[in-house]
Amino acid sequence: MRIDVSVTKRFPGFSLDASFSAEGSRIGLFGPSGSGKSTLIGILSGLIAPDTGSVSVDGDTLFSGSPPKNVAPERRRIAVVFQRPFLFPHLDVRRNLLYGQARRPGGHRGISVQTVANILRIEPLLDRGVRDLSGGEQRRVSLARALLACPRLLLLDEPLTGLDGPLKFEIIRYLNRVHEEFSIPFFFISHDLLEMRLLTDRTIVLENGRVARSAATEEVALSWSGRGAGAYTNLLRISGGRELSDLYAYRWGAGELLLAAKAEGDALFELSSRDIVLFRRNPEAISARNLLECRVTRLLDWGKRAGVELAYGGETLVAEVMRESVAELSIAPGITVYAAVKASAFRPLR
Repeated sequence: MRIDVSVTKRFPGFSLDASFSAEGSRIGLFGPSGSGKSTLIGILSGLIAPDTGSVSVDGDTLFSGSPPKNVAPERRRIAVVFQRPFLFPHLDVRRNLLYGQARRPGGHRGISVQTVANILRIEPLLDRGVRDLSGGEQRRVSLARALLACPRLLLLDEPLTGLDGPLKFEIIRYLNRVHEEFSIPFFFISHDLLEMRLLTDRTIVLENGRVARSAATEEVALSWSGRGAGAYTNLLRISGGRELSDLYAYRWGAGELLLAAKAEGDALFELSSRDIVLFRRNPEAISARNLLECRVTRLLDWGKRAGVELAYGGETLVAEVMRESVAELSIAPGITVYAAVKASAFRPLR
């Protein structure tokens, strides 16, 4: 899917002047609170009319200032999932879903209630009132209702805000599964880079109502770490755990890692760039249980610190060091370094 936007919208005390073109099925819109993300979502959905400009999806013009055109929200085939579920309290779950299905355009077969209920695991909830649902259940029902409207694009307006860790990652798994099963492109909005990395391939950065950057999501995450946004978080997908004394060995790329935490089957772990210690030569004896022989692929300018991108066994790690350490260790692309990581430094994303 291709989205082309060039719009302006002015409010008292804030103005949006955003232009971008984005292509893909998992696009992100990232920025701090007050940057204009929700305004832009309102413009895409048709709930807010721009002052000037144009909006098109796959070449289909939804808004144009000249010649004048503004397609009504219900005719855009764009569904929105907001921070709050906005379910109808007087209807049970099934009838909330049927409301979404009733809004399906004529001639579009779409998804059945049974199919979407099965994918999102809400079958046991169909006859329950929405007031009896947990927060996570309400968000899954809201997502199901949006899918049943057979949209060509799904707008996800910070749907993970306010959720605790386990519930947040549960909803992320459902969102990824929905994308895999139904192939509906989505535009995901968040101020959380970890969420963005787990759900999108390309990200548009919005700051003070302007587009600051559009790039691969991982590149956005790396550059944002250099702006004092905290340490970069490495995301490692590992598999095949086996117990070794009081530790667990997992496959990662062409190598193996020793972790203090146990995980079942394939799992995703995070590792802070600041938890990786670099050596120019093999230290031979250290207390850290992981010592990886890596090749430096590039250096990242993070102000007083530097990011060091490392290649290991077909995978990539990023370590963070002081700029003085780069000079003292003569770190440069192409050289070999040894990365030491404690087994306790890996944290599972649940």
